[in-house]
Amino acid sequence: MMSFPPPPPYRDLDIPAVVAEVVRRMSAERAAGSAADAAAGPEPAHPGADGVFPTVDEAVAAARRAQPKLAALTLDQRGLIVDIIKKYCVENAAELAHMEFQESRIGREDHKLQKLTIISKVLGVESLRTRVRVDDTGTEFIAAAPFGVIGMVTPATHSVPTMAGNAINVIAAGNTAVFSPHPAASRCLQYALKQINRRIRAKTGLENLITTMAKPSIEAAGELFRHPGIAILNITGGPAVVKAAMKAGKRVIAAAPGNPPVVVDETADIPAAVKHIIFGASFDNNLLCLGDKEVFVVEAVMDEFMTAMRRAGAVELAPGQIERLAQAAFVLDKASGERHVNRDFVGKSAAVLGRAAGAIVADSVDLLFGETEENHLFVQEEQMMPFLPIVRVKDVDAAIAAAKRAEHGYHHSAMIHTRNDETARRMARILDTTLFVRNAACTAALGVDGPGYLSYSIATATGEGVTTPLTFTRQRQMIIGGRYDYF
Repeated sequence: MMSFPPPPPYRDLDIPAVVAEVVRRMSAERAAGSAADAAAGPEPAHPGADGVFPTVDEAVAAARRAQPKLAALTLDQRGLIVDIIKKYCVENAAELAHMEFQESRIGREDHKLQKLTIISKVLGVESLRTRVRVDDTGTEFIAAAPFGVIGMVTPATHSVPTMAGNAINVIAAGNTAVFSPHPAASRCLQYALKQINRRIRAKTGLENLITTMAKPSIEAAGELFRHPGIAILNITGGPAVVKAAMKAGKRVIAAAPGNPPVVVDETADIPAAVKHIIFGASFDNNLLCLGDKEVFVVEAVMDEFMTAMRRAGAVELAPGQIERLAQAAFVLDKASGERHVNRDFVGKSAAVLGRAAGAIVADSVDLLFGETEENHLFVQEEQMMPFLPIVRVKDVDAAIAAAKRAEHGYHHSAMIHTRNDETARRMARILDTTLFVRNAACTAALGVDGPGYLSYSIATATGEGVTTPLTFTRQRQMIIGGRYDYF
């Protein structure tokens, strides 16, 4: 078992030591209160289950017992746990990606592997530091304190990466978590969660920092939402699950839908724009919530853009083929009379979509594309499949206006390819999205070939943005009155 280094000793007139002492006392108070709460919870039916329990009650109770022990650790000690999770994901990425693809049957196995190998870009304890402010009236300490146990919902689109990324965030912040995975990708999550818990226990002696239910379901998720042992909820999923969580009466951090538009104006570097757009629209068969979903190209460069798409290896569909694909890819909701995405086509390959469109498409093709009108279903719906609709517009003003309409006020993501600074600023202000990317692939916003940082929960509906450990903390303030000359 790993021996944690002791916290730094208190030294008179040493501000860092004063901060450490205050944080230690605050953590101890928090741990004492949490321990009392946890003692009232039921014992798990299967101790040593590595985080997987028969019921929601048992999963929550185990996480509640573990939380005060975690919260009592120093940031450096929590950082060691974060490193265990990151190392496990990177070293076992191939196995986990294969398991998730075999279970969910959506997306691409090679891209699921990449989602795991970049877990190292998720922020950990480095984003958490106690702040100190001193003036003539006294000293103020502001610490990022944990909430307790976080209820987590993960999607089928990237189940294990979302679980691992969120586990890093919440554990770094001193919380434990109970995960409610999408049933279509629950077995791979349970397997990875067990392996992570085993590694943490072997190195630290701590158990059940992350837990889940053996049989996830809509009913189990609802029970988790309402459970009194859950402090807050983090939801990564569709509008229905977000709406259900909002009714639970708890704070919700909601990563909701998006329909990210792309604008290409007459000043754009067309070959570079095409490269970035194809990457974003085809990655994991367009399952990324921030992936390029529709492109508005100004008329002056439309022909050049379409030619560059063909040269880059994307396959163009004729108008009739696009309509045939749309008939298969969108199903009629008899209750509302509207058409919505057919789940059988979500995350499927370009070859599968090509067959539905009546086209012969090689398995090696990453992306289909074609020209459509602005009001087409492929433009207005978040389709999550590797067909990219291209809309011809008069000028960049028309492109930005159309992009705003297609984004539907989700405030999620938008991209632009332009050399004009003012055009980029104007689009950023008008669309007001959480993520805005210029002259790069959409993934640059998450630290992939860009300066962003990674999370698979982008809380656009509730405004927290790309989640970090700070997202899962509350600001706790401590005041020491009276002037003190530290120097």
